[in-house]
Amino acid sequence: MAFSHGFPGATQGNRAPARPLDDIDRSILRMLQADGRASIRSVAERVHVSRANAYARINRLIDDGVIRGFSARIDQERAGQGASAYITLKIVQNSWRTVREKLQDLPGAAHIALVSGDFDVLLLVHTKDNRALRELVLTRIQAMDEVLSTRTLLVFEETDLLEAGEGSP
Repeated sequence: MAFSHGFPGATQGNRAPARPLDDIDRSILRMLQADGRASIRSVAERVHVSRANAYARINRLIDDGVIRGFSARIDQERAGQGASAYITLKIVQNSWRTVREKLQDLPGAAHIALVSGDFDVLLLVHTKDNRALRELVLTRIQAMDEVLSTRTLLVFEETDLLEAGEGSP
């Protein structure tokens, strides 16, 4: 699927709110989540619109920042990243932006979220093995001045809820 967009939604800070989505838009989103490589033709056929309409809708979803990009879902273990963990962090008040910038640079960082509750940040990482995970936590994350404490939760098994075919109309 070729689009002429630089995915402004991924980088734009202050943008207008997205236009309301209808059932067809939501069906297109489910299809593209399951298979980001789906052709315009297959999308149009599955949601019962013309190819031109499907193309226009997808471009609008990109322009509005609803679709931030297309990517591959990786089997981390098969890709040589045998250890995955969620790491919770308590951080110094008002240091979120600084911490986020530092965490984004960590090798294997896959997801970072500012959350409410007993901790402030939830970080998902993938590393080669437990030794690399230990090194990442002890020498990189806990060495950050803004990090007050961490807790590491090892992932024993994962289930991808966006497997092809699931959640499709």
